[in-house]
Amino acid sequence: MNAFRKTALGLSTALFLSPMPAAMAQSGDAVTIVLPGGPDRLDPCETPRSVIGRIIKQNVVETLVELDYAKQTTIPRLAESWEQTSPTTWRFNLRKGVKFHDGTPFDAASVVYSLERTLDPKLTCITRTKYFGGVDITAKAIDENTVEFMTKTPMPILPTLLAQLAIASAKTPKGEYTTEPIGTGPYDFVSWTQGENVKIKRFDGYWGEKPKIEDATYVWRSESSVAAAMVETGEADLAFSIAPQDATNPETDKVYPNSDSAMFRLSADIPPLNDIRVRKALNLAIDRKAFLGSVISDKAELATQQVGPSVLGHNPNLVPWPYDPEQAKALLAEAKAAGVPVDTEIRMIGRPGMFANSNEFVEAAAEMLRAVGFKIKLDNLEMTQWLEAANKPFAAGRQANALLTMHDNNSGDAQFTAFFKYHSDGRQSEIHDAKVDKLITDAGMASGEERAKLYQETFRYIYEDLVADAPLFHMVNYMRVGKRIDFTPTIANAVELQLAKLVVKSPS
Repeated sequence: MNAFRKTALGLSTALFLSPMPAAMAQSGDAVTIVLPGGPDRLDPCETPRSVIGRIIKQNVVETLVELDYAKQTTIPRLAESWEQTSPTTWRFNLRKGVKFHDGTPFDAASVVYSLERTLDPKLTCITRTKYFGGVDITAKAIDENTVEFMTKTPMPILPTLLAQLAIASAKTPKGEYTTEPIGTGPYDFVSWTQGENVKIKRFDGYWGEKPKIEDATYVWRSESSVAAAMVETGEADLAFSIAPQDATNPETDKVYPNSDSAMFRLSADIPPLNDIRVRKALNLAIDRKAFLGSVISDKAELATQQVGPSVLGHNPNLVPWPYDPEQAKALLAEAKAAGVPVDTEIRMIGRPGMFANSNEFVEAAAEMLRAVGFKIKLDNLEMTQWLEAANKPFAAGRQANALLTMHDNNSGDAQFTAFFKYHSDGRQSEIHDAKVDKLITDAGMASGEERAKLYQETFRYIYEDLVADAPLFHMVNYMRVGKRIDFTPTIANAVELQLAKLVVKSPS
Protein backbone atom coordinates (compact mmCIF):
# COMPACT_ATOMS: atom_id res chain seq x y z
CA MET A 1 0.00 0.00 0.00
CA ASN A 2 2.92 2.40 0.56
CA ALA A 3 3.83 2.06 -3.10
CA PHE A 4 0.21 2.70 -4.07
CA ARG A 5 -0.06 5.83 -1.95
CA LYS A 6 3.20 7.14 -3.37
CA THR A 7 1.90 6.54 -6.91
CA ALA A 8 -1.47 8.16 -6.24
CA LEU A 9 -0.06 11.20 -4.46
CA GLY A 10 2.52 11.76 -7.14
CA LEU A 11 0.06 11.87 -10.01
CA SER A 12 -0.64 15.58 -9.76
CA THR A 13 3.04 16.48 -9.91
CA ALA A 14 4.67 13.66 -11.85
CA LEU A 15 3.00 14.20 -15.21
CA PHE A 16 5.24 16.31 -17.42
CA LEU A 17 4.00 18.12 -20.46
CA SER A 18 5.57 16.97 -23.69
CA PRO A 19 6.34 19.56 -26.35
CA MET A 20 3.18 20.72 -28.12
CA PRO A 21 2.92 21.14 -31.85
CA ALA A 22 2.39 24.52 -33.41
CA ALA A 23 -1.04 25.90 -32.58
CA MET A 24 -3.82 24.65 -34.78
CA ALA A 25 -6.15 27.51 -35.57
CA GLN A 26 -9.70 26.82 -34.46
CA SER A 27 -11.97 28.88 -36.64
CA GLY A 28 -15.21 28.64 -38.53
CA ASP A 29 -16.80 25.22 -38.62
CA ALA A 30 -13.63 23.13 -38.43
CA VAL A 31 -12.83 21.16 -35.26
CA THR A 32 -9.83 19.36 -33.81
CA ILE A 33 -10.42 16.36 -31.56
CA VAL A 34 -7.81 14.78 -29.28
CA LEU A 35 -7.84 11.00 -28.77
CA PRO A 36 -5.76 9.13 -26.15
CA GLY A 37 -4.17 6.96 -28.83
CA GLY A 38 -3.86 6.78 -32.59
CA PRO A 39 -5.48 4.17 -34.87
CA ASP A 40 -3.56 1.23 -36.25
CA ARG A 41 -6.03 0.95 -39.13
CA LEU A 42 -9.26 2.60 -40.27
CA ASP A 43 -11.19 -0.41 -41.47
CA PRO A 44 -15.01 -0.33 -41.31
CA CYS A 45 -15.08 -3.81 -39.76
CA GLU A 46 -13.09 -2.51 -36.78
CA THR A 47 -15.46 0.29 -35.71
CA PRO A 48 -16.30 -1.35 -32.32
CA ARG A 49 -12.76 -0.39 -31.28
CA SER A 50 -12.95 3.11 -29.83
CA VAL A 51 -9.68 4.21 -31.43
CA ILE A 52 -11.33 3.65 -34.83
CA GLY A 53 -15.03 4.02 -34.15
CA ARG A 54 -14.70 7.49 -32.63
CA ILE A 55 -13.33 8.67 -35.96
CA ILE A 56 -15.34 6.91 -38.65
CA LYS A 57 -18.49 5.28 -37.19
CA GLN A 58 -21.62 7.17 -38.30
CA ASN A 59 -19.29 9.85 -39.68
CA VAL A 60 -17.66 8.11 -42.65
CA VAL A 61 -19.37 4.72 -42.52
CA GLU A 62 -22.90 4.07 -41.34
CA THR A 63 -24.95 1.12 -40.13
CA LEU A 64 -28.36 -0.15 -41.19
CA VAL A 65 -29.66 0.39 -37.68
CA GLU A 66 -28.60 2.90 -35.04
CA LEU A 67 -28.85 2.52 -31.28
CA ASP A 68 -30.83 5.14 -29.38
CA TYR A 69 -29.02 4.95 -26.05
CA ALA A 70 -31.35 7.29 -24.21
CA LYS A 71 -34.45 5.27 -25.10
CA GLN A 72 -32.62 1.90 -25.20
CA THR A 73 -34.04 1.01 -28.58
CA THR A 74 -33.07 0.78 -32.25
CA ILE A 75 -33.84 3.43 -34.86
CA PRO A 76 -33.50 3.50 -38.67
CA ARG A 77 -30.28 4.64 -40.34
CA LEU A 78 -29.53 3.14 -43.76
CA ALA A 79 -32.49 0.82 -43.34
CA GLU A 80 -35.87 2.52 -43.23
CA SER A 81 -37.74 -0.41 -41.68
CA TRP A 82 -37.48 -4.11 -40.88
CA GLU A 83 -39.59 -7.06 -39.86
CA GLN A 84 -39.10 -10.60 -38.62
CA THR A 85 -40.75 -12.92 -41.12
CA SER A 86 -39.87 -16.18 -39.33
CA PRO A 87 -37.94 -17.19 -36.18
CA THR A 88 -34.74 -17.25 -38.26
CA THR A 89 -35.44 -14.64 -40.96
CA TRP A 90 -35.48 -10.83 -40.96
CA ARG A 91 -36.24 -8.56 -43.91
CA PHE A 92 -34.81 -5.02 -44.13
CA ASN A 93 -36.05 -2.26 -46.42
CA LEU A 94 -33.25 0.10 -47.46
CA ARG A 95 -33.18 3.83 -48.13
CA LYS A 96 -33.39 4.69 -51.79
CA GLY A 97 -31.09 7.08 -53.66
CA VAL A 98 -28.14 6.80 -51.26
CA LYS A 99 -24.62 6.78 -52.72
CA PHE A 100 -21.21 5.94 -51.36
CA HIS A 101 -18.51 8.59 -51.38
CA ASP A 102 -16.98 6.92 -54.45
CA GLY A 103 -20.22 7.41 -56.39
CA THR A 104 -21.35 3.78 -56.34
CA PRO A 105 -24.93 3.11 -55.23
CA PHE A 106 -25.89 1.87 -51.79
CA ASP A 107 -28.15 -1.12 -52.37
CA ALA A 108 -28.93 -4.62 -51.16
CA ALA A 109 -25.87 -6.02 -52.94
CA SER A 110 -23.57 -3.68 -51.02
CA VAL A 111 -25.12 -4.80 -47.73
CA VAL A 112 -24.54 -8.45 -48.64
CA TYR A 113 -20.96 -7.59 -49.62
CA SER A 114 -20.29 -5.79 -46.33
CA LEU A 115 -21.57 -8.73 -44.30
CA GLU A 116 -19.50 -11.20 -46.31
CA ARG A 117 -16.39 -9.07 -45.93
CA THR A 118 -16.91 -8.66 -42.18
CA LEU A 119 -17.35 -12.41 -41.75
CA ASP A 120 -14.29 -13.24 -43.90
CA PRO A 121 -12.00 -15.37 -41.67
CA LYS A 122 -8.97 -13.89 -43.45
CA LEU A 123 -9.59 -10.76 -41.37
CA THR A 124 -9.76 -10.82 -37.58
CA CYS A 125 -12.40 -8.09 -37.63
CA ILE A 126 -13.60 -7.35 -34.12
CA THR A 127 -17.13 -6.87 -35.47
CA ARG A 128 -17.04 -10.54 -36.47
CA THR A 129 -15.28 -11.95 -33.42
CA LYS A 130 -17.05 -9.85 -30.80
CA TYR A 131 -20.55 -9.47 -32.23
CA PHE A 132 -21.02 -12.25 -34.76
CA GLY A 133 -19.11 -14.93 -32.86
CA GLY A 134 -21.30 -18.02 -32.60
CA VAL A 135 -23.86 -16.55 -35.04
CA ASP A 136 -24.43 -18.49 -38.26
CA ILE A 137 -25.80 -15.76 -40.54
CA THR A 138 -26.15 -15.15 -44.27
CA ALA A 139 -27.77 -12.42 -46.34
CA LYS A 140 -29.30 -12.22 -49.80
CA ALA A 141 -30.64 -9.40 -51.95
CA ILE A 142 -34.38 -9.77 -52.59
CA ASP A 143 -34.36 -6.76 -54.87
CA GLU A 144 -32.31 -3.59 -55.17
CA ASN A 145 -33.68 -2.10 -51.94
CA THR A 146 -34.55 -5.19 -49.90
CA VAL A 147 -32.18 -7.54 -48.10
CA GLU A 148 -32.98 -10.64 -46.11
CA PHE A 149 -30.90 -12.01 -43.25
CA MET A 150 -31.11 -15.69 -42.30
CA THR A 151 -29.70 -17.28 -39.14
CA LYS A 152 -29.33 -20.96 -38.34
CA THR A 153 -30.96 -20.51 -34.93
CA PRO A 154 -33.40 -17.82 -33.73
CA MET A 155 -31.81 -14.41 -33.28
CA PRO A 156 -34.36 -12.21 -31.48
CA ILE A 157 -32.00 -9.23 -31.25
CA LEU A 158 -30.80 -9.17 -34.86
CA PRO A 159 -31.57 -5.44 -35.38
CA THR A 160 -29.39 -4.64 -32.36
CA LEU A 161 -26.65 -6.83 -33.78
CA LEU A 162 -26.80 -5.03 -37.12
CA ALA A 163 -26.19 -1.72 -35.35
CA GLN A 164 -22.56 -2.90 -35.29
CA LEU A 165 -22.25 -3.80 -38.99
CA ALA A 166 -20.66 -0.88 -40.83
CA ILE A 167 -21.65 -0.74 -44.50
CA ALA A 168 -18.75 -0.03 -46.88
CA SER A 169 -18.46 0.36 -50.62
CA ALA A 170 -18.03 -2.84 -52.59
CA LYS A 171 -14.74 -1.33 -53.78
CA THR A 172 -13.37 -2.05 -50.30
CA PRO A 173 -11.25 -5.16 -50.91
CA LYS A 174 -12.00 -8.46 -49.22
CA GLY A 175 -9.28 -10.34 -47.37
CA GLU A 176 -7.20 -7.27 -46.48
CA TYR A 177 -7.60 -4.28 -44.21
CA THR A 178 -8.11 -0.82 -45.63
CA THR A 179 -6.74 2.51 -44.47
CA GLU A 180 -9.12 4.51 -46.67
CA PRO A 181 -12.72 3.81 -45.61
CA ILE A 182 -15.47 4.48 -48.18
CA GLY A 183 -18.92 4.88 -46.71
CA THR A 184 -22.22 6.68 -47.09
CA GLY A 185 -21.84 8.96 -44.06
CA PRO A 186 -21.99 12.74 -43.73
CA TYR A 187 -18.17 12.92 -43.89
CA ASP A 188 -15.67 11.77 -46.48
CA PHE A 189 -12.26 10.39 -45.54
CA VAL A 190 -9.45 12.77 -46.58
CA SER A 191 -6.13 11.53 -45.19
CA TRP A 192 -4.33 9.64 -42.48
CA THR A 193 -0.81 10.82 -41.70
CA GLN A 194 0.82 8.08 -39.65
CA GLY A 195 1.74 9.27 -36.17
CA GLU A 196 0.14 12.68 -36.69
CA ASN A 197 -3.53 12.97 -37.61
CA VAL A 198 -6.60 11.82 -39.50
CA LYS A 199 -8.66 14.29 -41.51
CA ILE A 200 -12.25 14.01 -42.75
CA LYS A 201 -14.46 16.57 -44.49
CA ARG A 202 -18.17 17.13 -44.97
CA PHE A 203 -19.67 15.12 -47.85
CA ASP A 204 -21.94 17.39 -49.86
CA GLY A 205 -23.80 14.47 -51.41
CA TYR A 206 -24.99 13.08 -48.08
CA TRP A 207 -28.52 11.65 -48.12
CA GLY A 208 -29.47 13.10 -44.73
CA GLU A 209 -29.41 16.46 -43.02
CA LYS A 210 -26.29 18.50 -43.75
CA PRO A 211 -24.12 18.73 -40.60
CA LYS A 212 -22.80 22.08 -39.38
CA ILE A 213 -19.18 20.96 -38.91
CA GLU A 214 -17.29 21.18 -42.22
CA ASP A 215 -13.92 19.61 -41.40
CA ALA A 216 -12.50 17.54 -38.54
CA THR A 217 -8.91 16.73 -37.63
CA TYR A 218 -8.13 13.95 -35.15
CA VAL A 219 -4.85 13.98 -33.23
CA TRP A 220 -3.70 11.80 -30.36
CA ARG A 221 -1.84 12.52 -27.13
CA SER A 222 -1.14 9.83 -24.57
CA GLU A 223 -0.69 12.30 -21.71
CA SER A 224 -4.01 13.43 -20.27
CA SER A 225 -2.52 16.71 -19.07
CA VAL A 226 -1.35 17.55 -22.60
CA ALA A 227 -4.76 16.78 -24.12
CA ALA A 228 -6.52 18.87 -21.48
CA ALA A 229 -4.14 21.79 -22.05
CA MET A 230 -4.74 21.72 -25.81
CA VAL A 231 -8.45 22.30 -25.28
CA GLU A 232 -7.82 24.88 -22.56
CA THR A 233 -5.58 26.94 -24.84
CA GLY A 234 -7.83 26.60 -27.91
CA GLU A 235 -5.54 24.29 -29.89
CA ALA A 236 -8.29 21.69 -29.87
CA ASP A 237 -12.03 21.60 -29.33
CA LEU A 238 -12.58 18.33 -27.51
CA ALA A 239 -10.44 15.74 -25.72
CA PHE A 240 -11.33 12.21 -24.65
CA SER A 241 -10.17 10.33 -21.54
CA ILE A 242 -9.08 13.19 -19.32
CA ALA A 243 -7.64 11.84 -16.07
CA PRO A 244 -9.50 12.70 -12.85
CA GLN A 245 -6.61 14.85 -11.59
CA ASP A 246 -6.71 16.90 -14.82
CA ALA A 247 -10.49 17.42 -14.85
CA THR A 248 -10.22 20.66 -12.88
CA ASN A 249 -12.53 22.96 -14.83
CA PRO A 250 -16.25 22.38 -14.13
CA GLU A 251 -17.15 24.62 -17.05
CA THR A 252 -15.47 22.42 -19.66
CA ASP A 253 -14.86 19.03 -18.02
CA LYS A 254 -17.81 16.65 -18.26
CA VAL A 255 -18.02 13.25 -16.60
CA TYR A 256 -20.26 10.65 -18.16
CA PRO A 257 -20.90 6.93 -17.66
CA ASN A 258 -19.46 4.78 -20.38
CA SER A 259 -19.94 1.15 -21.26
CA ASP A 260 -16.40 0.09 -20.37
CA SER A 261 -15.59 -2.44 -17.68
CA ALA A 262 -11.99 -3.00 -16.61
CA MET A 263 -10.71 -6.40 -15.53
CA PHE A 264 -7.67 -8.63 -15.28
CA ARG A 265 -8.24 -11.60 -17.58
CA LEU A 266 -6.50 -14.63 -16.11
CA SER A 267 -4.83 -17.57 -17.86
CA ALA A 268 -7.01 -20.05 -16.02
CA ASP A 269 -5.42 -23.13 -17.61
CA ILE A 270 -1.75 -22.27 -16.99
CA PRO A 271 0.04 -22.90 -13.63
CA PRO A 272 -0.21 -21.43 -11.09
CA LEU A 273 -3.43 -19.70 -12.23
CA ASN A 274 -4.99 -23.06 -13.11
CA ASP A 275 -5.65 -23.50 -9.38
CA ILE A 276 -8.80 -21.76 -8.13
CA ARG A 277 -7.17 -20.94 -4.79
CA VAL A 278 -4.55 -18.90 -6.61
CA ARG A 279 -7.19 -17.07 -8.64
CA LYS A 280 -9.15 -16.32 -5.47
CA ALA A 281 -5.98 -15.05 -3.78
CA LEU A 282 -5.31 -12.70 -6.67
CA ASN A 283 -8.78 -11.21 -6.35
CA LEU A 284 -8.48 -10.83 -2.57
CA ALA A 285 -5.08 -9.10 -2.89
CA ILE A 286 -6.35 -6.10 -4.90
CA ASP A 287 -7.66 -3.20 -2.84
CA ARG A 288 -10.11 -1.91 -5.43
CA LYS A 289 -11.66 0.72 -3.16
CA ALA A 290 -8.25 2.32 -2.55
CA PHE A 291 -8.07 3.33 -6.21
CA LEU A 292 -11.41 5.17 -6.26
CA GLY A 293 -10.97 8.92 -5.96
CA SER A 294 -7.26 8.85 -6.80
CA VAL A 295 -6.08 6.83 -9.78
CA ILE A 296 -9.66 5.92 -10.75
CA SER A 297 -12.55 8.40 -10.64
CA ASP A 298 -14.65 8.23 -7.47
CA LYS A 299 -17.67 8.02 -9.76
CA ALA A 300 -16.62 4.62 -11.10
CA GLU A 301 -18.21 1.50 -9.61
CA LEU A 302 -16.66 -1.72 -8.38
CA ALA A 303 -17.31 -4.49 -10.89
CA THR A 304 -18.44 -8.05 -10.30
CA GLN A 305 -18.77 -9.11 -13.93
CA GLN A 306 -17.78 -8.04 -17.40
CA VAL A 307 -21.02 -6.17 -18.18
CA GLY A 308 -22.39 -3.09 -16.46
CA PRO A 309 -25.80 -2.58 -14.83
CA SER A 310 -27.34 -1.17 -18.02
CA VAL A 311 -26.82 -4.43 -19.95
CA LEU A 312 -29.56 -7.06 -20.21
CA GLY A 313 -28.12 -10.10 -18.44
CA HIS A 314 -26.21 -8.19 -15.75
CA ASN A 315 -26.49 -10.05 -12.45
CA PRO A 316 -27.31 -7.57 -9.65
CA ASN A 317 -26.90 -10.18 -6.90
CA LEU A 318 -23.13 -10.53 -7.20
CA VAL A 319 -20.99 -8.65 -4.68
CA PRO A 320 -17.46 -7.24 -5.18
CA TRP A 321 -14.44 -9.08 -3.87
CA PRO A 322 -13.32 -7.81 -0.47
CA TYR A 323 -9.74 -6.72 0.15
CA ASP A 324 -8.28 -9.41 2.41
CA PRO A 325 -4.51 -9.81 2.02
CA GLU A 326 -4.26 -12.22 4.94
CA GLN A 327 -6.78 -14.58 3.39
CA ALA A 328 -4.91 -14.24 0.07
CA LYS A 329 -1.67 -15.31 1.80
CA ALA A 330 -3.44 -18.25 3.44
CA LEU A 331 -4.85 -19.47 0.11
CA LEU A 332 -1.42 -19.25 -1.53
CA ALA A 333 0.09 -21.20 1.35
CA GLU A 334 -2.63 -23.86 1.07
CA ALA A 335 -2.07 -24.16 -2.66
CA LYS A 336 1.68 -24.39 -2.21
CA ALA A 337 1.29 -27.17 0.36
CA ALA A 338 -0.79 -29.06 -2.19
CA GLY A 339 2.01 -28.86 -4.75
CA VAL A 340 0.85 -25.88 -6.80
CA PRO A 341 3.90 -23.91 -8.10
CA VAL A 342 2.75 -20.60 -6.59
CA ASP A 343 6.27 -19.16 -6.89
CA THR A 344 6.02 -19.30 -10.69
CA GLU A 345 6.21 -15.84 -12.26
CA ILE A 346 2.95 -14.34 -13.53
CA ARG A 347 3.11 -11.78 -16.31
CA MET A 348 0.89 -8.75 -15.71
CA ILE A 349 0.15 -7.07 -19.03
CA GLY A 350 -1.00 -3.48 -19.36
CA ARG A 351 -1.20 -0.99 -22.21
CA PRO A 352 -0.41 2.75 -22.13
CA GLY A 353 -3.50 4.90 -22.58
CA MET A 354 -5.98 2.06 -22.06
CA PHE A 355 -7.70 4.43 -19.66
CA ALA A 356 -6.60 7.52 -17.77
CA ASN A 357 -3.86 6.54 -15.29
CA SER A 358 -3.82 2.91 -16.49
CA ASN A 359 -0.02 2.74 -16.17
CA GLU A 360 -0.17 3.94 -12.57
CA PHE A 361 -2.97 1.47 -11.85
CA VAL A 362 -1.10 -1.64 -13.05
CA GLU A 363 2.05 -0.59 -11.19
CA ALA A 364 0.12 -0.24 -7.93
CA ALA A 365 -1.84 -3.45 -8.51
CA ALA A 366 1.38 -5.35 -9.17
CA GLU A 367 2.77 -4.15 -5.82
CA MET A 368 -0.38 -5.32 -4.04
CA LEU A 369 0.03 -8.79 -5.53
CA ARG A 370 3.71 -8.93 -4.65
CA ALA A 371 2.85 -7.95 -1.07
CA VAL A 372 0.90 -11.18 -0.53
CA GLY A 373 3.48 -13.42 -2.18
CA PHE A 374 2.85 -13.37 -5.92
CA LYS A 375 5.85 -13.17 -8.24
CA ILE A 376 4.84 -10.56 -10.82
CA LYS A 377 6.55 -9.41 -14.01
CA LEU A 378 4.97 -6.20 -15.31
CA ASP A 379 4.84 -5.50 -19.05
CA ASN A 380 3.21 -2.42 -20.56
CA LEU A 381 2.77 -3.24 -24.25
CA GLU A 382 2.03 -1.06 -27.24
CA MET A 383 -1.25 -1.64 -29.08
CA THR A 384 -0.08 -4.21 -31.63
CA GLN A 385 1.75 -6.31 -29.02
CA TRP A 386 -1.17 -6.08 -26.60
CA LEU A 387 -3.60 -7.26 -29.28
CA GLU A 388 -1.38 -10.27 -29.95
CA ALA A 389 -1.45 -11.15 -26.26
CA ALA A 390 -5.20 -10.51 -25.92
CA ASN A 391 -6.49 -12.49 -28.90
CA LYS A 392 -6.37 -16.06 -30.10
CA PRO A 393 -4.38 -17.87 -31.24
CA PHE A 394 -2.45 -17.47 -27.99
CA ALA A 395 1.32 -17.90 -28.16
CA ALA A 396 2.53 -21.45 -27.65
CA GLY A 397 4.32 -22.00 -24.37
CA ARG A 398 3.24 -18.65 -22.91
CA GLN A 399 3.48 -18.09 -19.19
CA ALA A 400 0.47 -17.43 -16.99
CA ASN A 401 -0.71 -13.87 -17.35
CA ALA A 402 -3.08 -11.34 -15.84
CA LEU A 403 -4.00 -9.17 -18.79
CA LEU A 404 -5.56 -5.78 -18.12
CA THR A 405 -8.40 -5.26 -20.53
CA MET A 406 -11.25 -2.84 -21.10
CA HIS A 407 -14.43 -4.23 -22.59
CA ASP A 408 -17.29 -2.08 -23.76
CA ASN A 409 -20.81 -3.33 -24.23
CA ASN A 410 -22.78 -0.34 -25.40
CA SER A 411 -25.31 -2.44 -27.28
CA GLY A 412 -27.19 -3.35 -24.13
CA ASP A 413 -27.24 -7.14 -24.43
CA ALA A 414 -24.95 -9.68 -22.79
CA GLN A 415 -24.60 -11.66 -26.02
CA PHE A 416 -22.02 -9.15 -27.20
CA THR A 417 -19.85 -10.02 -24.21
CA ALA A 418 -20.52 -13.63 -23.25
CA PHE A 419 -19.43 -15.47 -26.40
CA PHE A 420 -16.45 -13.23 -27.15
CA LYS A 421 -15.06 -13.41 -23.61
CA TYR A 422 -16.13 -16.80 -22.22
CA HIS A 423 -17.28 -19.34 -24.81
CA SER A 424 -14.71 -22.00 -25.69
CA ASP A 425 -14.63 -20.61 -29.24
CA GLY A 426 -14.58 -16.96 -28.16
CA ARG A 427 -11.68 -14.95 -29.51
CA GLN A 428 -10.64 -13.71 -26.06
CA SER A 429 -11.80 -16.62 -23.92
CA GLU A 430 -9.34 -18.26 -21.52
CA ILE A 431 -11.80 -20.90 -20.33
CA HIS A 432 -13.17 -24.10 -21.84
CA ASP A 433 -16.22 -25.14 -19.87
CA ALA A 434 -19.13 -27.12 -21.29
CA LYS A 435 -21.64 -25.60 -18.85
CA VAL A 436 -20.61 -22.07 -19.81
CA ASP A 437 -20.87 -22.90 -23.51
CA LYS A 438 -24.39 -24.30 -23.09
CA LEU A 439 -25.57 -21.35 -20.99
CA ILE A 440 -24.30 -18.90 -23.60
CA THR A 441 -25.84 -20.82 -26.50
CA ASP A 442 -29.21 -21.20 -24.78
CA ALA A 443 -29.29 -17.55 -23.72
CA GLY A 444 -28.56 -16.37 -27.25
CA MET A 445 -31.69 -18.08 -28.57
CA ALA A 446 -33.96 -16.94 -25.72
CA SER A 447 -35.75 -13.66 -25.27
CA GLY A 448 -37.15 -11.48 -22.52
CA GLU A 449 -36.94 -12.65 -18.91
CA GLU A 450 -35.61 -16.09 -19.81
CA ARG A 451 -32.73 -14.51 -21.75
CA ALA A 452 -31.83 -12.25 -18.83
CA LYS A 453 -31.92 -15.14 -16.31
CA LEU A 454 -29.70 -17.38 -18.43
CA TYR A 455 -27.07 -14.67 -18.84
CA GLN A 456 -27.28 -13.82 -15.13
CA GLU A 457 -26.57 -17.45 -14.30
CA THR A 458 -23.72 -17.43 -16.81
CA PHE A 459 -22.01 -14.52 -15.04
CA ARG A 460 -22.71 -15.98 -11.58
CA TYR A 461 -21.13 -19.29 -12.54
CA ILE A 462 -18.10 -17.60 -14.11
CA TYR A 463 -17.61 -15.26 -11.14
CA GLU A 464 -18.42 -17.47 -8.16
CA ASP A 465 -17.81 -21.07 -9.26
CA LEU A 466 -14.98 -20.68 -11.78
CA VAL A 467 -13.38 -17.40 -10.60
CA ALA A 468 -12.26 -17.05 -14.20
CA ASP A 469 -10.96 -13.48 -13.96
CA ALA A 470 -10.59 -10.44 -11.72
CA PRO A 471 -13.32 -7.83 -12.36
CA LEU A 472 -12.21 -4.33 -11.39
CA PHE A 473 -14.35 -1.30 -12.26
CA HIS A 474 -17.29 -0.12 -14.31
CA MET A 475 -15.66 3.02 -15.62
CA VAL A 476 -16.64 6.61 -16.24
CA ASN A 477 -14.94 9.03 -18.61
CA TYR A 478 -14.06 12.68 -18.39
CA MET A 479 -14.26 14.67 -21.59
CA ARG A 480 -12.99 18.23 -21.91
CA VAL A 481 -15.23 20.21 -24.28
CA GLY A 482 -13.94 23.57 -25.51
CA LYS A 483 -15.91 26.72 -24.80
CA ARG A 484 -16.83 27.28 -28.44
CA ILE A 485 -18.50 23.85 -28.68
CA ASP A 486 -21.94 22.94 -27.37
CA PHE A 487 -21.95 19.20 -26.61
CA THR A 488 -22.88 16.88 -23.76
CA PRO A 489 -21.22 13.43 -23.88
CA THR A 490 -23.18 10.21 -23.38
CA ILE A 491 -22.51 6.48 -23.12
CA ALA A 492 -22.46 6.37 -26.93
CA ASN A 493 -19.11 8.17 -26.92
CA ALA A 494 -17.36 5.09 -25.60
CA VAL A 495 -17.04 3.98 -29.22
CA GLU A 496 -18.30 6.79 -31.43
CA LEU A 497 -18.55 10.56 -31.72
CA GLN A 498 -21.05 11.76 -34.29
CA LEU A 499 -19.81 15.11 -35.53
CA ALA A 500 -23.36 15.97 -36.59
CA LYS A 501 -24.19 16.27 -32.88
CA LEU A 502 -21.52 18.91 -32.21
CA VAL A 503 -22.64 22.52 -32.37
CA VAL A 504 -20.20 25.41 -32.86
CA LYS A 505 -21.48 28.35 -30.83
CA SER A 506 -22.05 31.63 -32.55
CA PRO A 507 -19.50 34.31 -31.62
CA SER A 508 -20.86 36.54 -28.84
